[in-house]
Amino acid sequence: MAPALVANPPQPEPAKQNAPSAGPFDYKEVTFGAPGSFDRDLEIKGVGKHAGASYPNYLPSWDPNVKLTPLEPFEHYEHGKDADPTFPELLKNAEVNDLTGNIGAEVRGTQLSKLSDKGRDELALYVAKKKIVAFRDQDFADLPIQDAVEFGRYFGRLHIHPTSPAPEGHPEVHLVHRGAGDTTVSDFLEDRTNSTVWHSDVTYENQPPGTTFLYNLDVPSAGGDTLFSSQVEAYNRLSPAFQKVLEGLQAVHSAHEQAQASLGRGSIVRREPVTSVHPIVRTHPATGEKALYVNEQFTRKIVGFKKEESDSLLKFLFDHVRGGADFQCRVKWLPKTVVVWDNRVTTHSATLDWSDGQRRHIARITPQAERPTEKV
Repeated sequence: MAPALVANPPQPEPAKQNAPSAGPFDYKEVTFGAPGSFDRDLEIKGVGKHAGASYPNYLPSWDPNVKLTPLEPFEHYEHGKDADPTFPELLKNAEVNDLTGNIGAEVRGTQLSKLSDKGRDELALYVAKKKIVAFRDQDFADLPIQDAVEFGRYFGRLHIHPTSPAPEGHPEVHLVHRGAGDTTVSDFLEDRTNSTVWHSDVTYENQPPGTTFLYNLDVPSAGGDTLFSSQVEAYNRLSPAFQKVLEGLQAVHSAHEQAQASLGRGSIVRREPVTSVHPIVRTHPATGEKALYVNEQFTRKIVGFKKEESDSLLKFLFDHVRGGADFQCRVKWLPKTVVVWDNRVTTHSATLDWSDGQRRHIARITPQAERPTEKV
């Protein structure tokens, strides 16, 4: 079946935009390194009791000379609309265990890299329904990097992150890297009570990500799990009267704070920071489910509200997501895990709960999707 087309009206962004006013919560940066603090030789050889990187081809690089032009609008194909909802290929030989009653699953027996186009369509729909799926025993990290990149490209135009490191020659791969021997998490927690940062990735873009892939390269033996929250269930828990209040509201999402933080630690900004305006409630094009679409990391202001009004409503929504343990799940990073989630209907947070210097090295491939809309 031909892929379903989701059209996006042309909406070019200016190269430079003024930073919006601060929202109710500060931007938190807890996971990215910087060129000045990275020693490639030590990461390859190892540090003290910590062995060298398992995948040196994935070690981070920063090229200060790379400058990217503003992203242009594109037409996104939503492959989930083409999928067989019984998932005959994806789950043919699979063992499936739900992580909770309303978000997440763990799947064994399916090799993602072997899926046909029909199987990938099923993957897009299955993940949209489950919100996040941890696929165990995968060969993703062992593939040539370009093969993994091309797998992700099926699901949308690949996003190149404006500030994060990437493996040399593969800018489409976003790296989360905390090197061996790095115990600076304790420095961050000197004036913070926790490292939790609930967010959906790069929502400041006009067309933020949809089906997204995260796979581990090296992770601590314990700690460093990733938390996920269902923004669909978060929306459903609100009263009909409150849902009515949110109808038609839009919010500003900003990249400026992330760019400033990157420059502040001596790192790079490849593309001028932007802002985008998105509905506070968006609808998934394949499932028709409504989801809250705000996050404390990038959402700054509700359009048309005064600052105090905006801060009050956003703080309620952020706290609602933070406190919703009964619509959250926790994924432990076992070896050879690929986590696939739908950024349109979830938020997530890393947990920095280990302090013994074990390396945490994870790669993300981030296909962009349609421009968020409240109604489809």
